[in-house]
Amino acid sequence: MKKLLTALLTLTLFISCNSTEKETPATPPKDYTAENDKEITDYLTKNNLTATKTESGLYYIVTEPGTGAQPTATSKVTVAYKGYFTSGKVFDQSKDEGLTFGLNQVIKGWTEGIPYFKEGGSGVLLVPAHLGYGSYDYMTIPGGSVLVFDVKLIKVN
Repeated sequence: MKKLLTALLTLTLFISCNSTEKETPATPPKDYTAENDKEITDYLTKNNLTATKTESGLYYIVTEPGTGAQPTATSKVTVAYKGYFTSGKVFDQSKDEGLTFGLNQVIKGWTEGIPYFKEGGSGVLLVPAHLGYGSYDYMTIPGGSVLVFDVKLIKVN
């Protein structure tokens, strides 16, 4: 019985180590940086908007700076928002009372962008794919998408 178990274990190990099935490497992510930047600048021109571009490629517009506390990248905040594509198609929207979350739990574009506002502040974040969901589809958001968010920072918790 002991020899049978040893033989089965050896056979299993041999088969698993010599399997002809190869793992396919994951598709490398596509770099959308240049086309996202063009899409954002075209959107700004078409809508007669002026935005500030950060080193990371995030564009932001402060329409109301706010007067309250200013969050950091690790703050917990309450934000009311509408998320849409440059085509205007809405993919997500909060209720007027907003949602509360930690800025270290959201897309990079929000972690970087929300701290440009103080409590009571509002504006627009134009988020290129590498600061959003990257080159892969996420729920109803196609990979490589530029995301536009109208945001209002209600509270720094």
